[in-house]
Amino acid sequence: MNWNGVAHLRRFLPSVVAAAPAEVEVVVADNGSTDDSVRVLGEEFPSVRVVRLDRNYGFAGGYNRALQQVEADYYVLLNSDVETPVGWLEPLVACLDRNPDVAVVSPKLISSEERTMFEYAGASGGYIDLLGYPFCRGRILRTVEEDRGQYDDARDLFWVSGAAFCCRAEVFHRLGGFDDDFFAHMEEIDLCWRMQLAGYRVRVVPESRVYHLGGGTLQTDSPSKVFYNHRNNLAMLYKCSSSAQRLLVAVMRPGLDLLAALSYLVQGRADNFRAVFRAWRDFIRWHGALAEKRRAIRSSRKAESAHIYRGSIVVRYMFGRRTFGRLM
Repeated sequence: MNWNGVAHLRRFLPSVVAAAPAEVEVVVADNGSTDDSVRVLGEEFPSVRVVRLDRNYGFAGGYNRALQQVEADYYVLLNSDVETPVGWLEPLVACLDRNPDVAVVSPKLISSEERTMFEYAGASGGYIDLLGYPFCRGRILRTVEEDRGQYDDARDLFWVSGAAFCCRAEVFHRLGGFDDDFFAHMEEIDLCWRMQLAGYRVRVVPESRVYHLGGGTLQTDSPSKVFYNHRNNLAMLYKCSSSAQRLLVAVMRPGLDLLAALSYLVQGRADNFRAVFRAWRDFIRWHGALAEKRRAIRSSRKAESAHIYRGSIVVRYMFGRRTFGRLM
C-alpha cells in the first residue's frame, strides 16, 4: 500500500522485488497519491503491477478495495517502509501450507535504523491485556528491547503487525477483510481477533525477519495517530470482547483515557488532549453500528482467544515489569 510515499518506494521496493520468488506477484496499491508515485512506479519498477485507487481510503479501506483485484491463495501485506531480505517469505508460506487452521502468520520485525533492536509496531508478535492495551514480545508500551534471540520461538499469539501480514485470501474475504470504518490503526489487531473467534490461529515465525522503518505515514504521537488508536481500540473491544471483558473495559477505560488525555495536557500537547476526546465522541456515535457488528461476530463465533493477557500491562509497567520476559 502506498500513499504519497515515493521516497519509500525508491528506498524499500527494490528489496521486495529482489526477494520475491518467481511465482509471487508484487503489487503496489496506490491510495490516490498526489505525488510522483505512479509515474515512478511505471518508469522505475516495470515488473510491478499497480492497482490505482481513486482516492485515499486509508490502510483498511485501501487494502480491502485493492485486494478485490488480486487473485491469490495467500496475501502478503507489506508497509511501504519495509525492507525484505532474500528468503524471508518461504518460512511464512511453509507455515500456512502445513497448518490449515492458521489464518495469518508474520515475520519478526526489526528496526531498519537500529538493526539490533526490535521494531515498535510488531516486534516478535503481539498480545493485548484485559483492558485492550496492545504489547509485543520485544516491546511493552514505549520500552523496546534489543533482539538477542530471546523471542525466536515460533508460537501462536493474539495479533501480528499489519506491516508484514501474510494471510489466507479466502479467510480474509470471508471475514470481510479489515473494518473499513477504522481507516488506519488497530485494523490488523481487530482482524486477528475476528480470525480467532472464527476458529483460526494467529502465528509468528521469527525464522523470517524483515526490517521496518515505522512511522512512515503518521508520526508517533501525532494527533491523528492518537485519535485513531484510541477510537479504533474502543471499537474493537466493543465488537469482539466477551461480555465480562466488555464490562471491565466500560468501568476502567474512561478513567484511564482521561488520565492519558491529562498527561498530554501537562506536556503541552493540547492537540493530543483533544484527540482523545474526539476519539470517545466518535466511538459513542458509532454505538448503533458497532452493536450490529458485535451481534454478527459473536453469533457466529466458534472459539474465544486464549491469548488475552489476564492482567494490566500498565500496572505491571509501573512496577518495573518492562520487558516481555518479566511480564509473562
